[in-house]
Amino acid sequence: MRQMDAWVACFDADASYVCIARENDERQLPLAVMMDDNRARIQDRANYVTKVWDGTFEDYSTRHFVQRLRHQRKEASLYEMESNFMVAYTEGTGKSNILVTGTYQDLVSLHGGEAVLRSRRAVLDTVTTPRYLVYPV
Repeated sequence: MRQMDAWVACFDADASYVCIARENDERQLPLAVMMDDNRARIQDRANYVTKVWDGTFEDYSTRHFVQRLRHQRKEASLYEMESNFMVAYTEGTGKSNILVTGTYQDLVSLHGGEAVLRSRRAVLDTVTTPRYLVYPV
């Protein structure tokens, strides 16, 4: 189901994933849509989607569009990146809509020729979405 293990594999051992509304982010409010502050919680999210919630929600497909805005080397093998994103979703009816838009604020670590996420902060442009979020953005 939706290759959640592959999503988990995008993160390194010291990873975090946060999905937060821009309004909360700008006000430095800790209320987030998704807040996985370590690798174990990222794995828990994948397990919930594939095992716990399986069959309990109306499934949908997503397509992500990403536009890199900037990148900067922080350390020898650590890069800070910022990108715009848009996630479209398609329901079982075949109708597509925009699910969310926003900005990724990423720390990307290079390990043995592979780039993995140390952290991803998805800052959503809006507080609400046209449907519930099951899959990480």
